Amino acid sequence: MNDLTFNRVSDMPAGSVDTGAPAANSMPAIVRYLNILKRRKWLLVTAVAVAVIIGLLATLLMTSMYTAETTIEIKREDYQIVNVRGVEGENSPTDLEFYETQWGLLRAESLAERVATELHLQDSADFFEMFGKDKIASAIRSGGAEGGSAQRQKRIRDAAEILLKHVAISPTRGSRLAVISATTPDPKLSQKIADTWSQAFIQISLERRFEATSYARTFLEQRLQQLRQRLQESERALFAYAARQHIVNIPVASASGQEGNAERPIVAEDLSALNKELNEATASRIAAQSRLGGNGGATPEALSNQAISSLRAKRADLAADYARMTAQFDPGYPPAKALADQIATVDRSIANEEARVRNTLQAGYKAAAAREDQLRQHVNQLEGDLISLRGKTIQYNIFQREVDTNRQLYDALLQRYKEIGVAGGVGVNNISVVDRAEVPERPSSPRLLVNLLVSVLLGGLAGIGLAVVLEQLDQTISDPNALEAALGLPLLGIIPKSTEGDPIDTLEDPKTALVEAYLSTQTRLAFTTDHGIPRTLAITSTRPAEGKTTTAYAMARQLARGGNRVLLIDSDMRSPSLHGMLGINADRGLSNYLAGDDDWQAMVRPYVNNLSLLPAGPQPPNAAELLTGNRLGKLLADLLKNYDHIVIDAPPVMGLADTPLIGSHVEGVIFVTESHSTPTSMARVAISRLREAHSRVLGALLTKFSSDKSQSGYGYGYEYGYGYGREGGDSATGGNAAKG
Repeated sequence: MNDLTFNRVSDMPAGSVDTGAPAANSMPAIVRYLNILKRRKWLLVTAVAVAVIIGLLATLLMTSMYTAETTIEIKREDYQIVNVRGVEGENSPTDLEFYETQWGLLRAESLAERVATELHLQDSADFFEMFGKDKIASAIRSGGAEGGSAQRQKRIRDAAEILLKHVAISPTRGSRLAVISATTPDPKLSQKIADTWSQAFIQISLERRFEATSYARTFLEQRLQQLRQRLQESERALFAYAARQHIVNIPVASASGQEGNAERPIVAEDLSALNKELNEATASRIAAQSRLGGNGGATPEALSNQAISSLRAKRADLAADYARMTAQFDPGYPPAKALADQIATVDRSIANEEARVRNTLQAGYKAAAAREDQLRQHVNQLEGDLISLRGKTIQYNIFQREVDTNRQLYDALLQRYKEIGVAGGVGVNNISVVDRAEVPERPSSPRLLVNLLVSVLLGGLAGIGLAVVLEQLDQTISDPNALEAALGLPLLGIIPKSTEGDPIDTLEDPKTALVEAYLSTQTRLAFTTDHGIPRTLAITSTRPAEGKTTTAYAMARQLARGGNRVLLIDSDMRSPSLHGMLGINADRGLSNYLAGDDDWQAMVRPYVNNLSLLPAGPQPPNAAELLTGNRLGKLLADLLKNYDHIVIDAPPVMGLADTPLIGSHVEGVIFVTESHSTPTSMARVAISRLREAHSRVLGALLTKFSSDKSQSGYGYGYEYGYGYGREGGDSATGGNAAKG
């Protein structure tokens, strides 16, 4: 044991043992399954071999099939020759739905029936015989191709069903391409079916389009006739009403100066024109009135009058001369008086001129006011007429809207009717053949390599499933990792299966894997109590022949090699075997002492250095009765005074009461179980009986372990553990030894 193991075990409480192996549940599932396959490798190989043979025979017996393929392109819309937006239609969000519909149409039964009819497959006996329809083929040969329409139609449906089973539609992902594959035993027939299938699909598509266009054209013609009559009636009603109500409308010019479809009443036009003139007359009157607001000489016309301006300049000169003269002379001075008269004459001329200007302005104002009044009267009259007209226009507009609606419907249907006529005449299809089918030169099936690979895969899966099922049905302990979980006991050690001679002779060689396994178990056993290896130790098992006797001798022999005084007791008084293995006289032994003979010293037989044997003695009538008293406890107490360790080879637990009685007197019990053999349920019952008798079960020892049958990885430990350093590689165990 390495230092790490010692440190881990030393931290555990007394009476417990670290197995040094991971728990069963800690192993990854993939590792467990790989180990299962390793154990059941021959089962897996057999399953694969059987599957390969079956696949090979099936391939050889299968009929050769030939596959021909035709590639077609399906566009979302047909070419829009009359569409000004472009040559091809634009894609829409419904492309996926459209193409799924096309794939469904390619698999339609009606298409298959059309292909069968075009190739005359319903009258071909060879075709039906080719696909195992011998009854139909015989009927065709016996009765010829004639027959009633019902029988012929039934043969067409039968041929279509065969075609649908042997024709595959494979859309190319991310494109508008689809591959039509026809598979039959005849390569030429496969090529014909693939090509005919594509051509029939194109023809059906064109026919469907033509039928839809023809129906739409007929429907539109009927609707156009109805709308034409309705439009004429609505126009007549509109004209009659306008004549009765004297409603006269004139077209309204558009922004470009051209007349549009909109109309306005003539009264509104007149009112608009007169209202504009009224606004202008009002503005003129206000302007004339504003000019009359000031004095006669302060009006703009007076200020801008040249005569008044010259008179005012002349008066200014006279006033200046008069001022200079009066400064020197008296106002009565004749020249001064003459100047004053001239000034007065000029003032009268200015006043007369200003009066003339004022009279002119007043006349203009009166004329503007009169014109404004006349225009206002006309506007008021037209407003009344327009209000009266609006009441009549309500019904007029109703007639007008009906006319407009009927005209729009008629124009729209007429345009659509023309488009359908042009599109129907063009006749361009949205489906085209990209690659035509060729006659296949090689069969597409059966494919030997593929069938063999599938057979290997299926055989492997079957072998794996069978191996897992067998493992689930196996109730024995074959995995050391699962022992603790299955029995509830720590794993003390794993004893490899010995393949050489007598185990006693093998145990005498300290370098063998068997000795190393027991030495490892002894090392683990040293940590089960606070004082090391128990001084009194019983070895038992569920049933006979599990290796408990060999284990008892091996444990005693290892303890004796360590310099301890060891006594090995054969307590299996019903079927003793130790004395025979060791070649020792067993005329007296344990049964004699339990029956009342206290001279145990005379019963002990020395064997090798530090190791002695107390045989079972004569077979008593009832061994359990001898063990029920206190004689065994007294014997063990006396023996411990003379020996360091006492190892007891106890009988099996199942069916006997001996071992539970013995276990209650010893310090610990080692439970031996045979790998790949002992049922787990039986071992659990045996351990439960020991515990009910207050026996201290220290742990379990897995014996006769073979790594090539195990689903764990313990074989690695043996090869690089117990067998490490030995010449020749493996020991007498064949490379199988316990993991220390």
